[in-house]
Amino acid sequence: MTKTNAMRMLDKAKISYEPLEYTVDDNDLSGTTIASSVGLPYEMVFKTLVAKGDKTGPIVMCIPVDKEIDLKKAAKVSGNKKIEMIHVKDLLALTGYIRGGCSPIGMKKKFPTYICESCLDHDKITVSAGIKGCQLLLSANDLIDYTGALVCDIVIRWE
Repeated sequence: MTKTNAMRMLDKAKISYEPLEYTVDDNDLSGTTIASSVGLPYEMVFKTLVAKGDKTGPIVMCIPVDKEIDLKKAAKVSGNKKIEMIHVKDLLALTGYIRGGCSPIGMKKKFPTYICESCLDHDKITVSAGIKGCQLLLSANDLIDYTGALVCDIVIRWE
């Protein structure tokens, strides 16, 4: 396995993690497919989304793969009036990562990061390792501490 930038940064910070490799299907990069591929419930596998706020510029959000971001809630917690998702074509230049391999760890710059409060329901969660085909299983608290993430309610609730 190739060490990714995210792995190197966690190693340097002495944060333990377990890489979980899976086979990539470029026709289906859905998080639910990835969760099934690594054998974990959806609520433990987090996807990384990047948006742009009208006041703050880029923000990073991590939510369970089976949830949808609530743009109004995310705007409010991030101090913006509104936010919009960045275009996939702008992802690499902004973050250093591609769609399907975007990690909240090791982006080109440190952006304000928000993580769904449900992460605290689990000792460990996964996020992308920074490449397609690999997730990092690590302590939710370690991820929060390392990224400086704000734990908050940023998903749509389907009641």
